[in-house]
Amino acid sequence: MTEIAARDYQAARAKAPPLSATSPMYNLPEMRALYLAFWDALAAELGPEAGELPQAFSFDRPAVPEAIGSEVFFSQTCGYPLQTIYRGQYQLLGVPSYDAPGCGEATHCAFLLVRDGSPFETVEDLRGTRFACNSRQSNSGMNLPRRLIAPLAGGKPFFGEVVETGTHPFSMARVAAGELDAASIDCMTYAYFSQHRPEAVAGLRVIAQTPRSPAIPFVTSIATAPARVQALRAALLALSSKPEHRPVLQALRIASIGPASPAAYERILDYEREAAELGYPELV
Repeated sequence: MTEIAARDYQAARAKAPPLSATSPMYNLPEMRALYLAFWDALAAELGPEAGELPQAFSFDRPAVPEAIGSEVFFSQTCGYPLQTIYRGQYQLLGVPSYDAPGCGEATHCAFLLVRDGSPFETVEDLRGTRFACNSRQSNSGMNLPRRLIAPLAGGKPFFGEVVETGTHPFSMARVAAGELDAASIDCMTYAYFSQHRPEAVAGLRVIAQTPRSPAIPFVTSIATAPARVQALRAALLALSSKPEHRPVLQALRIASIGPASPAAYERILDYEREAAELGYPELV
């Protein structure tokens, strides 16, 4: 690299936001030490091809940011916005298989939750009720229940009201408080709350589960260089296969981490299309 090119490179790096590593989907404060251990293990497996690493593992990235920017070195992102608002912004790194009810090999689902003591026993019983949706961009909170409900809706609004709460925890809290009647919650969110905050789900019960969907993948920015992407993918596979990393994965309820197939995530938009074909294009 010439002296001028080196100066230009350093100037560009100075203007760029710092690299980030985060896991915004499942980051209860009680779990932060586990994620720091996960990041330390992943960083230990990254070879020199990975180059510069984020200075720290961050916990302040929103679950559904406006975009996956060039600074995103490592993150985990909901599958539905990956197929919609984030198209062309990311590269898949790997997909975890979780050890929890509702999960399969590289798949998960959502649970329909109601307040314990409410009269609701089936999905049909929820017709005309007040439904909590964490985000219109959520696979587990919107897209999967939309596909579940589409055959029942008959091309008409199903709920009396759909309220966007902002997060799964807010949805669960409002259902538990009786402010809203039901919510569709990612099964891993429910599992982590059941383990770390059992009081938050003690007043809730599951009446149904949605169709299975590809699990939430690990991603990096589309701007991440190919060699660094390959280093991240190899490190995730090594993390999954080496016995010394098993305790931290088990603590996060990760049974394994495997390659992520772009084709598998197209199923998420199949659910959207199928709901529309059944006359139910919006969760209403």
